[in-house]
Amino acid sequence: MIKNRNIWAILIILFLGNTSLLFAQDSQKPSGKAASIKWYSFEEAYKLNKKKPRMMVVDIYTEWCGWCKKMDSETFANPVIADYMSKNFYCVKLDAERKDTVIIDSTTFINPNPTNKRSAHQLAVDLLRGKMSYPSYVFLNEKGQMINVVPGFHTPSEFESILHYFGENAYEKLKWDEFKTGFQGTVK
Repeated sequence: MIKNRNIWAILIILFLGNTSLLFAQDSQKPSGKAASIKWYSFEEAYKLNKKKPRMMVVDIYTEWCGWCKKMDSETFANPVIADYMSKNFYCVKLDAERKDTVIIDSTTFINPNPTNKRSAHQLAVDLLRGKMSYPSYVFLNEKGQMINVVPGFHTPSEFESILHYFGENAYEKLKWDEFKTGFQGTVK
């Protein structure tokens, strides 16, 4: 009987000791809010850009695209990426298959087959120059002019160099390979 009580006492002590260890680990996690990107619709960013010019990065995605979701959960969720994008660009999410009409200045963009599955919106087709690949990132300068389209999933460290290449206007002076070779990122 005494042996059973001792075993129970030891088990309780071990259990309580382990739970306090678990709580101690939780309290050591950063308590700040995770960095997130302020996403705009294309129309919102376009209006903002007219008032206060800034570069834009347009994330063109679809609801069914697995790589688009991976980009959201891994790359765009990275605090270094989110911080840099938010400070240097108007960040736009554009569903390539959106169903509504978009009017930019005097130009109207529609989805010609809004009831059909996987029908591309004219705005997405125009921005991607007809090369429909998801995800793709369109970089526009402060005047709303196309700089370049970068297709595909990119890890945070890969995307960091891409963001800096355009965000620092390095594309005006250097070829991509030259810039990429000398770039020192902070993503871990």
